[in-house]
Amino acid sequence: MLATASDLNGHQQLIEALRRLRRALPGDPGFGDPLSLSGPGGARAVARVADRFLDHKPAATREVSLGALQVWQAALEKMGRGRGDQELTIVFTDLVGFSTWSLEAGDEATLVLLRTVAKAVETPIVENCGQVVKRMGDGLMAVFSRPDAALAAVFAAQDALAEVNLDGYRPRMRVGLHTGTPRQMGDDWLGVDVTIAARMMGLGGDGNVMMSAATLEELEPGTLDELDLAIRPWRRGFFATTPNGVPQDLGIWRVWRD
Repeated sequence: MLATASDLNGHQQLIEALRRLRRALPGDPGFGDPLSLSGPGGARAVARVADRFLDHKPAATREVSLGALQVWQAALEKMGRGRGDQELTIVFTDLVGFSTWSLEAGDEATLVLLRTVAKAVETPIVENCGQVVKRMGDGLMAVFSRPDAALAAVFAAQDALAEVNLDGYRPRMRVGLHTGTPRQMGDDWLGVDVTIAARMMGLGGDGNVMMSAATLEELEPGTLDELDLAIRPWRRGFFATTPNGVPQDLGIWRVWRD
């Protein structure tokens, strides 16, 4: 009996073959995965938008559609059209060691902590004219029109977070900032600059604030002194490779309260 189109669309071997093909295509092979920000290539918001119109079940047509969008986005970025025309400072935050703690603390305590952290972190963002783009579990992404406002919000959030204590647990937050021209897609932002900002956060280790040279260069004169902040160039280890998704010539700085 001949297989129907519906049968082929849901055929697991065909789906896996198409996924392997996507890994060989230009662009992010995690395109369409809302968690792909932590993997090679960074998240692509356009995939999350497009995914609303696609069936969430594994299907051959879905893989073909996402593959086409993956190549399209890669081509846009290669031609410089993956960028927007508005300069923004992008901020990513993440709690250090949160997953390990939450496994022991349980769901109820985890929810209490996340609500408390959200209030501590998001309030300074809004007060400094920032926009919370999305929440990602124990972290978030926000954008600011001015880098000095972003930096002020980040350290106000760090101060507020220092007051949080849940049964002896004090959460610590790592932060990444990068200034560029991301491209807006619906209520989200995508592009190379978003990926770089996320990589800045990833370099934050056990609770540091990391900032790209692009952000440092755009700060208003005197901002660091006004906020009592000090900076130091970040140096990768001798045997370490260049951070994935970050231009090799991009300066990276660690920022702390002086």
